[in-house]
Amino acid sequence: MLLAVDAGNTNVVFALVESDTIRARWRIATDPRRTADEYAVWLNQLLTLEGFALSDVNSVIIATVVPRALHNLEVLSSKYFKVDPLIAGQHPVAWGIELDVAEPASVGADRVVNAIAAHHLCSGDLVVIDFGTATTFDVVDYSGAYKGGIIAPGINLSLDALVSAAAKLPRIAIAAPEDRSVIGRTTEAQMQIGVFWGYVAMIEGLIARMRAEIGRPVKVISTGGLAVLFDQHTDIFDAIAPDLTIQGLALMHGRI
Repeated sequence: MLLAVDAGNTNVVFALVESDTIRARWRIATDPRRTADEYAVWLNQLLTLEGFALSDVNSVIIATVVPRALHNLEVLSSKYFKVDPLIAGQHPVAWGIELDVAEPASVGADRVVNAIAAHHLCSGDLVVIDFGTATTFDVVDYSGAYKGGIIAPGINLSLDALVSAAAKLPRIAIAAPEDRSVIGRTTEAQMQIGVFWGYVAMIEGLIARMRAEIGRPVKVISTGGLAVLFDQHTDIFDAIAPDLTIQGLALMHGRI
């Protein structure tokens, strides 16, 4: 089986993939100091709970936006899975799509992998929204080329900044307000409205501007932990793909 690893700024996601089916997935907080041995102990326990073993993994592919985390993940693969890991974007798993931007080398690996998976799932022009540490909007044209996008602060990051900068504001959970009113009567309600409906308005507004600039019909695919929550309160998304990055890594591995 394939172990696909998506190392993001907040979490590292490990997924066990067999014949394009995700058999299990786990996540752990990103920490570049975490050693290969620590990863192995943690993964071994989780694999056992799901009825698998380290020996079931015969291939590893990694996409990371945290360069300092890569070395220990490579050691994990070679020491405990006995395979040399494949790194997304490096030979022999080159992107295989055009990065039609001013600085192709600066595009995050996760964003390119998402573009590959989205183009495989849907035809035509696409915008991929990924709710992560940052919220990213990525444009993929009908040919599968990556055309650029937008980087906005993630909703958790925005909330953390608000609470840390204002001494009297409490920490609140990210959730939809109880009703659709945008006039809050308590401090907590006003914060929740500002964070939640403000974010929905940002998403809808940016997508409207992107659609106008692209000038052709566009489908919007959403991924990331908060995609399902926002989908309940806007009709902007055409599809929700929670495992888009893992699916993209599996596709890249399948090309070899």
